[in-house]
Amino acid sequence: MERNEIPGMGSCRIESGFWDRYIGVIRNGVIPYQWDILNDRREDAEPSHAIDNFRIAAGEMEGEFYGQVFQDSDVYKWLEAVGNILMLERDPHLEEQADSLIDVIVKAQEPDGYLDTYFTIQAPEKKWSDLLECHELYCAGHMIEGAIAYYQATGKDQIYKAACRLADYLTEIFGPEEGKMHGYPGHQEIELALLKLYEVSGEKRYLRLASYFLETRGTNRFFEEEFEKRGRTTFWGGARIPEPNERYNQYPYTYYNQFHAPAREQETAVGHAVRAMYMYTAMADLAAKTGDQALFRACRRLWDDVTTRQMYLTGGIGSTPSGEAFTKDYDLPNDTNYAETCASVGLMFFAQRMLQCETDAVYGDVMEQALYNTVLGGMNYEGNRFFYVNPLESVPAVCEANPERHHVRTLRRKWFACACCPPNLARLIGSLWKYMYTVGENRINVQLYIAGTARLKTGGQTLLVVQKTDYPKEGKIYFLIQGDGEQEVEVALRIPGWAQHYRFTINGEEVVPDQVEKGYAVFCRSWKKQTELQAEFEMKAQFVGANPKIHYDLGRAAMIRGPLVYCLEEADNGSRLDELVLNTEAGIRETVRPEWNGYVELEADAVRIQSPESQSLYMPYHPVKKKVKVRAIPYYLWNNRGEGEMQVWTKAE
Repeated sequence: MERNEIPGMGSCRIESGFWDRYIGVIRNGVIPYQWDILNDRREDAEPSHAIDNFRIAAGEMEGEFYGQVFQDSDVYKWLEAVGNILMLERDPHLEEQADSLIDVIVKAQEPDGYLDTYFTIQAPEKKWSDLLECHELYCAGHMIEGAIAYYQATGKDQIYKAACRLADYLTEIFGPEEGKMHGYPGHQEIELALLKLYEVSGEKRYLRLASYFLETRGTNRFFEEEFEKRGRTTFWGGARIPEPNERYNQYPYTYYNQFHAPAREQETAVGHAVRAMYMYTAMADLAAKTGDQALFRACRRLWDDVTTRQMYLTGGIGSTPSGEAFTKDYDLPNDTNYAETCASVGLMFFAQRMLQCETDAVYGDVMEQALYNTVLGGMNYEGNRFFYVNPLESVPAVCEANPERHHVRTLRRKWFACACCPPNLARLIGSLWKYMYTVGENRINVQLYIAGTARLKTGGQTLLVVQKTDYPKEGKIYFLIQGDGEQEVEVALRIPGWAQHYRFTINGEEVVPDQVEKGYAVFCRSWKKQTELQAEFEMKAQFVGANPKIHYDLGRAAMIRGPLVYCLEEADNGSRLDELVLNTEAGIRETVRPEWNGYVELEADAVRIQSPESQSLYMPYHPVKKKVKVRAIPYYLWNNRGEGEMQVWTKAE
């Protein structure tokens, strides 16, 4: 087990045409748009009332709580996104908005440190009576994460001090000691936040509480005892129910929230995909901070299960809308899946923390896979419409009519009653610089290929690393590297899993890496003199197939180019995409298109197999075959030209 660090604030700067545009969309589009939503200034979107809830709790206005019990978290994630963006460049207007919000949040906090507007306004007598369903700890976690980001970006400590008061209060309420609550959150998140707060503050009690929440999960009957105390009722509607959780799928109720077994003993990913990712991320973070090899091995088991048996080609996870959950290995339907945007964001969190424990290219590969497909696909090109669910196949008329597919939206939405995904996207993209590198004792690992400048400390010196590339449009990456010391340092470049051919040059001369290990090309030398290191990964479009155990994809192929998964849209290929059969022997042609800031379009030969139009429901089978050409666009760009059919996996021969 290794000990790799994530570079700190100010050490990396993105200078990529592709990503600068998206960061600008977050700064100038998404964050202001969400601010208007949170303040109920958008008449064309569902009301939020989230900030008004804080004003009511603070005594600044009269009214009732409105929204989901976890509505506070939307505000905190907005604040975290603001903090991440301000780490890149200060913005007085944005800070003024955030400061005005912080004043209200702090005023809403109760004297003992408690902070949750639903219970302050609606049910103060029921605090901590339903940890399984009511998300108090989940909201507390997002408050702490938002506070840390804003404090690190601006140095203003009002919200940070409030976060510490809240965390101190939690250490008095929860723990193994007699007289404390021996519970843990229904929706994991607080564990991540406490570990971040420990990192910033150095207070070990935050580390201990995070560890307690993780280690206690699945070891007692706290949720069952809590359930009996409240009369076997559920928060959702107040009805009496037979079990503490609504039963999802055919699995026991304990699976949904991952308390079916102690965290260290869990072998497979089960239940709600977002909750699972947050828990696994916290486990990996705790393992990295404490050097706990047994905990890391548990994380690796879960990682392997998710990414080798339960993950979509697009980096999406969560096969069913019932519980937004995992099901079984290789059960990956394309048109009824959930693949929540938040789940892929969480998968990136998990990958990043695993890279702190182990330098293995599988983590960077999956991080890239999720980022460029499901995560980016969760938002339209302008940044004002969002997907919660990310299918790999969509027929609008069927999704509208069929209750098993009605969760699949065929147009991105302006907002959601449960609006976790849009602010999750915003906070991730604003912090993308944190995912580019990890730094070891005498080594720099390049995880994501994004143009920019970094100053990274390792081996007793600082290395200036300038990365230039048009990735993901092309696979050439230029590095200018210069250290301020004589000592040799390793620079390791991740070899993407999709790259069948690659080459490297140093100062213009082709070279062989000093070693290739765990998917990295490693170059060890003194970088005292400025050195140009170039990597070229052949980015050639290709057909891919699925494991035959995924029966949904038997006889089908998908197209990829580099990290990008492609899809067919009705706008290019007409309706009834399932009539198409790809000719995989004829290869794929590439065309650079100017739309959407420039992208590579793929074209392939196919046959359209049509049955004659008829008034009969069934008829003799006499298909008509017609040779056609199909066009494919990157999956993340689908649904930017209006409603229509979409398909990733297409019949093939």
